Amino acid sequence: MKKLFTIGYEVAALDDFMRVLKTAKIDVLLDVRELPISRRKGFSKTALGGALTEAGIRYRHEKQLGSPKTIRHQLREDGNYPRFFREFDRHLIEQSELLETLAEELKGNVALMCYEKDHEECHRRSVANALAELLGKTPIHLGVDDHAREASKAARSYPRQGVSAA
Repeated sequence: MKKLFTIGYEVAALDDFMRVLKTAKIDVLLDVRELPISRRKGFSKTALGGALTEAGIRYRHEKQLGSPKTIRHQLREDGNYPRFFREFDRHLIEQSELLETLAEELKGNVALMCYEKDHEECHRRSVANALAELLGKTPIHLGVDDHAREASKAARSYPRQGVSAA
């Protein structure tokens, strides 16, 4: 893997989302949603996979790297991000073999995708950090506005306690 990116599509139109991926020279989009469906046009598995294929980007969905339903529902109820990330990180430990396989198999520039615009409020941050540790890389977080920022190596921050509806 050359570079590791993350991206959320919360406020994105499909055209803008694809433009960001092309600008970053993404080779593989790794969908880390447990359920690869969306109310946002173009972001469900089949439609997104087709658009990516047309753009020369490989699509791969890994359900096991998604946030389990029980953890998501608890977050919706209490808005407790520290608990959410603790529980998701425990889940992620159980996926260590899959993460090691992905670290070996994925070639080129890879972007992890989920819904949330802000990677600090999304489980993909944990997935990216786990892969980055295996690869010795620093994840780069892409925004729909094509703005990239390197992940902070500082301690996690949990900027808000509320949860927006998907």
